[in-house]
Amino acid sequence: MMPAMRIADQHQGFLVMLGLFLATLLTGVFLFFLPATAVMPPGGGDSLLLAWFSLHCLWMVVLAGRLRRGPLFWDLLGPAAEGLFFFGFFLFLFAYIFALNANMDYVQRFIESGGNLRLALDTRTERLIAVSRFAPLLGADLVIWLLAGVRRRAEGHEGEGWLFLSPLLVLLSVGLSVLAAPSAFFLEGLPLLGWVSLVPLFVVLRGQTRAARTGRAVWYGLLYGVLFTLLGNFWLGTFNLISLQAVGVIFLGFYGLFMPLAAGALRRARNEPWCVVVLPLAWTAFELARSSGFLGYPWLLVAHSQYRLLPLIQLAELGGVWLVSFVVLLVNSLGAEMVLLLLRRDCSVAARIRGLRASALGIAGVLVLSLGGGAFLLSRPLPSRGEVRLALIQQNSDPRKHEYRRTLDSLMALTEATRSYEPDLVVWSETAFVPNIRRWSREDPRRYGLARLVQEFLAYQETMGTWLVTGNDDYRQVLDEEGEELERHNFNAAVLLSPEGVRHETYHKIKLVPFTEYFPYEQQFPWVYQMLLDFDVAFWTPGEERTIFHHPDFRFATPICFEDVFPGQVREFARAGMEVVVNLTNDYWSLQEVAAQQHFVAALFRTVELRRPMVRSTASGVTSHIDAVGRIVATVPQYSEQYLLATVEIPDGSRVTLYERWGDWVPWSAAVVLVLLLGWQGLVELRERRPRREQGREQDREEEDRLSDG
Repeated sequence: MMPAMRIADQHQGFLVMLGLFLATLLTGVFLFFLPATAVMPPGGGDSLLLAWFSLHCLWMVVLAGRLRRGPLFWDLLGPAAEGLFFFGFFLFLFAYIFALNANMDYVQRFIESGGNLRLALDTRTERLIAVSRFAPLLGADLVIWLLAGVRRRAEGHEGEGWLFLSPLLVLLSVGLSVLAAPSAFFLEGLPLLGWVSLVPLFVVLRGQTRAARTGRAVWYGLLYGVLFTLLGNFWLGTFNLISLQAVGVIFLGFYGLFMPLAAGALRRARNEPWCVVVLPLAWTAFELARSSGFLGYPWLLVAHSQYRLLPLIQLAELGGVWLVSFVVLLVNSLGAEMVLLLLRRDCSVAARIRGLRASALGIAGVLVLSLGGGAFLLSRPLPSRGEVRLALIQQNSDPRKHEYRRTLDSLMALTEATRSYEPDLVVWSETAFVPNIRRWSREDPRRYGLARLVQEFLAYQETMGTWLVTGNDDYRQVLDEEGEELERHNFNAAVLLSPEGVRHETYHKIKLVPFTEYFPYEQQFPWVYQMLLDFDVAFWTPGEERTIFHHPDFRFATPICFEDVFPGQVREFARAGMEVVVNLTNDYWSLQEVAAQQHFVAALFRTVELRRPMVRSTASGVTSHIDAVGRIVATVPQYSEQYLLATVEIPDGSRVTLYERWGDWVPWSAAVVLVLLLGWQGLVELRERRPRREQGREQDREEEDRLSDG
């Protein structure tokens, strides 16, 4: 019987080897013999692909040596196939995203001017090349990994038999999370998926830690984090060819710090009834952590998928976007608890039913409290002290691409079309007018073309008969005692001009985009700084003052570009006296509607947190009007020359939200509660161990007495 089983094992192993050999052979043909798909010369950018291919060849040699050794062959098969599959899958994602962006003029213009990266062919050809290079071995890895997992489960190696499906569950969570938020597939997102998108991941994390596989829980958490980041932010590849890679590395670091802590907490609490709140508490605190500091990036937070569910997002008045995230995370965690109960083999039917009933009641309670409470907050009146009429201009151009003259003509034409509306304020987008007004207004227009353009702009602005706020460059000189310039600080700015053409107030952007607008670590990392300069990055100096613009009818602030996605940044403007959020943005550069939609969704939560209305004027993006309860009043189509007329109610300031008063108290409280729970658990375990130690010492003494008497 045993020889027959060994022969069957060898036959199965031979078939696995044959499949792997054929996939490797086919990939080798694509990489080395077909001109259309062949790898580039050394240093041409395909080194990681060649390394992945070489690892498969090495793996095949090792497997061949173990083919006759039964268990050693199968023990190596699953983990190696899983690791190689995900390594290749990451490489494939980068290749495919590059292929999707092959027709983007930004990419091509950059490569043509830089000359140090391969120019993509048309997008269809590039996608076919990516699929041809990766599909054979990815398919083989996936099939081999599944076969090995099924075999190990049948032999009882995996403890809880479903754990071998963990990678597929992680991929399912990634897919659901991407679809829940605004994506290339569903621009407005699928908010209902947000309530279940993390259930598969939470099942994996809790299942692995319960089975004492904390390391694997960390691994799967990292997989989720990096894959979700890459797929959710794929559009970063249109900015330049290192942005997506940089964000991927940054989030690998974020999740690399977070997941060991989360998995360790799960491990400690695995047998406690409060285990169900560990991940919601930890994840809520993590969302604040990854949104803070120089690398802070509050994009695609859990709450963002729910932006259209008005009753729910009203909770942001109490605890910011973080409270909405916590509610969604808690429902996901309770859902994971139900799945785990169904999968457990070590509990009775009655216990399983009790657990399922408790989890279902928990979900119902969370939904009733959150939606009911949100509906109550939504029903409360928001007193206003009047209205203002704003004209938001979307000129559909980008200062880095289009001529300044063409952009100014478009801005003036669209502004003229709003005259009959008699706006109190006209809003142009971020860097809508590029030539530095402060500098070029002092130069001779007969000598400088930019000075002539500024003169024309200022002359037109005086004919408008109303106030104008526009994005522009600004600078500040540092002079020596003799009046000579020592250094110059350049700012990304917003400028308010009165109907008489007087420069009334100026705001300098404070929260700059890391790496592409600001890098403060030149001395510590000179090679990074030089690399950024090689990629034609222009750096700004961060502003220092939260300017509140004083219009005769209202007070407003102008967070520029992605400043409006940072809750704390906009909160500080509110505390300084802001009545309306006037965001100036340029999302044209991405050439992807999904990027602008994700930006818009993230910004929307500021209106509820602070009970301030928001208008957004974009070069292209989501030019919009959002009221103080987060309701989308109006938008205009992206990538078109448009204007939006908005009648905005001015809050009277009588309703100061809890979030405005207390700020980010929810994630901080989540972190404190989690630490207290874990600390209490540690004390309980310590008290339980002490009697056992005393009992053990007593038994040792009795044994010694018995031996001495003997």
